[in-house]
Amino acid sequence: MVGNFIADTVKGKALEDYDIAIQKGIVLHRFIDSYTDSHDITLQSRERLYNYFGKYAGVVQDVFYDHFLALNWSSYHQDELKAYTRFIYDTLGDYQSVFNERASRTFHYMQLQDWLGNYANKEGVDRALTGLSRRASFPSNMEESLPALAEQGSAISADFEAFFPDLIFATEERLKELLS
Repeated sequence: MVGNFIADTVKGKALEDYDIAIQKGIVLHRFIDSYTDSHDITLQSRERLYNYFGKYAGVVQDVFYDHFLALNWSSYHQDELKAYTRFIYDTLGDYQSVFNERASRTFHYMQLQDWLGNYANKEGVDRALTGLSRRASFPSNMEESLPALAEQGSAISADFEAFFPDLIFATEERLKELLS
């Protein structure tokens, strides 16, 4: 879990600076990103969003998928979303000593603003994408995500429901390889 969380802040071989369990989490996160970015269904979702967000369509698609996961959480996990997010925040909090500066900053705001729980509501999606738009290198239109969610939400929700079982299976298979 810790490696998965910090993975985007750990570049290249810097993963070797971490213990093996965290390295495996980083490797798993990189696998999930690669698998997701190249899957036919996610490419279809990205295409649905391209006219709204251009090259940032993939970023928006990721956040929209997080939204649909949070909305349908009980279909994928036995714990309530609120209890699970508390578990995530508590567990990550126990490992803050291994976070780099960027991961520490991200964790602080993630927990403070309950990013994981707030993906379940449109305001949380809007807040996340507005924040991402401020950090974008080019105009992104991500701060205008709610009209796209209203117009494309049903189709992207269906995409997510078709994609997520594939991701679960592929992730479980990769995790078995990492743990063997």
